[in-house]
Amino acid sequence: MNQMAQNMLEGRLFPNIVRYTVPIILTSLLQLLFNAADLVVVGRFCGSVSVAAVGATGAITNLMINFFIGLSVGAGVAVAHGLGSREERVVHCTVHTALPTAILSGLFLTVFGICFSETFLTWMGTPESVLPLSAVYMRIIFAGITFNMVYNFCAAILRAAGDTKSPLIFLLFAGTLNVILNVVFVTKFHMNVAGVALATILTQGLSAVLVVIALMRRKDACHLELRKMRFYKPQLVKILRIGLPAGIQSSLFSISNVLIQSSVNSFGDVFMSGNAASANIEGFVYVCLNAFQQTAVNFAGQNAGARRYRRVYRTLWICLGCVTVIGLTLGSVVYLFGPKLLSIYITDSPEAIAYGMVRMGYICLPYFLCGLMDVTTGVLRGMGASFVPMLISILGVCGLRIFWIFTIFQIPRFHTPQCLFFSYTVSWLVTFLFQLAAFLIVFRKQETQ
Repeated sequence: MNQMAQNMLEGRLFPNIVRYTVPIILTSLLQLLFNAADLVVVGRFCGSVSVAAVGATGAITNLMINFFIGLSVGAGVAVAHGLGSREERVVHCTVHTALPTAILSGLFLTVFGICFSETFLTWMGTPESVLPLSAVYMRIIFAGITFNMVYNFCAAILRAAGDTKSPLIFLLFAGTLNVILNVVFVTKFHMNVAGVALATILTQGLSAVLVVIALMRRKDACHLELRKMRFYKPQLVKILRIGLPAGIQSSLFSISNVLIQSSVNSFGDVFMSGNAASANIEGFVYVCLNAFQQTAVNFAGQNAGARRYRRVYRTLWICLGCVTVIGLTLGSVVYLFGPKLLSIYITDSPEAIAYGMVRMGYICLPYFLCGLMDVTTGVLRGMGASFVPMLISILGVCGLRIFWIFTIFQIPRFHTPQCLFFSYTVSWLVTFLFQLAAFLIVFRKQETQ
């Protein structure tokens, strides 16, 4: 086994899960620092309008990207199944199908994103004071989005093979460089949001190159040879079968978030600034919870491939316990220090900080519910049942939030930020309960086959 790899099929699950997850958490935090550095730098040197401009792009950018990121989940699960069942040829073909899929996805997103960024922002009701800067930021991000796709696909393969440390090391270098370039481009070249966008894609390019080199240096079935890259039909079908539902689910999540962002935009640019800063801070809590979803996917994937279903069952409950404890702890701490944290991003508007605290109270404190939902979804995907969690999530998260926005939120007395944000809590709880029921059904079916 590779020195960086964690054994998912043997040994005590709890310590193995913790050792596997901690590097994912640290890696995700570094990724989040890309965007955090963008907001902090523009907030410090360019003002709250620039913060709002960057924040306004998040929902629509995720909508366009998340569909293809879902395919990387399919690639990771396919590799995990092949490793669990010890089918080296299957793993080899999956790896060499995944990279061209990533490149093709990135090129498509570049063309689509550059052409339609301003159109989508206009549809979302982005204020005129924010729109030009938001459009510039989005176009530059999409110009280099292929780097993002390559990194995510290759990192998914490494994690499926048990290696969560290499992506951490790569992003440590890239994240540090990103912060330096942000400051240089904004303070020395006065590029405003264009500078932080350029810094982001350059450093994403560095992390993409490093993760590809890591696969090329492996000595196991995950070894990558660029000349052998092609679309192997059986592996492409499996990636699509698992990844498409995951991508559709993520995209529909983003659609509901786009509608919520549009509702946020209706409260004005000061509210948008507080919302953007709060969402970015909450992201640090989210990635700590979401790391356990990635762990659940790969531990369930390898053990399902090896038909060790008792370990799959125990993986679910260990990860659920972890996200509950971590979510409640981090959510409370972040809310307690919320005003001080928000002041890092926003230096010229106490009102925006107050608005940011409203969001934190309704989303950050009960964030553990989102972790419960994500972990259960991850285990189902790892077992190969990707359509079921997609359907439940579409109805439980997307459907409920959209219904909420067009009904309850439209009532004048409930047309408030508090009512808008409460839709998150309700949708997380409802979806988790249905996902858990689905897991029990799928688990019993696979265990008895």
